[in-house]
Amino acid sequence: MPLIEWRDSYAIGIEAVDHEHREMIELINALYELLQRDSSADAVEGFLGEIYSQIAAHFALEEKYMRELRYDGFPAHKESHEALLDELRDIMDEYEAGGFADLGEVLSDRLHTWFVGHFRDLDAPLHRFLDERGHAHV
Repeated sequence: MPLIEWRDSYAIGIEAVDHEHREMIELINALYELLQRDSSADAVEGFLGEIYSQIAAHFALEEKYMRELRYDGFPAHKESHEALLDELRDIMDEYEAGGFADLGEVLSDRLHTWFVGHFRDLDAPLHRFLDERGHAHV
């Protein structure tokens, strides 16, 4: 069972951003599945690095759209992005130091909670903003 299930309600209406949202969820789910098979530390660390890189690149794209459209919720949205990147760096550091008995549980607790809350509390209002201005499905 995947850690995070994609829901249409997570879509914001910008095709490139929504595509990357799905890819991020798939990557996190792939790591979660990898952990169920007790993979090597090197493989897991590589996966964590890939997740971090893809999420950082995605946030840059999403933030670019928000700045261009002068989205008033941009500061809170950016702050949430930075919080996840900080959380991912902390997870990576703790994992490399051998600090987790169960990284899958950590991902479930921290990342699932962040993604669901972020989609609901920040991406949904962004979607409404885009709809109101006729920018959805760009």
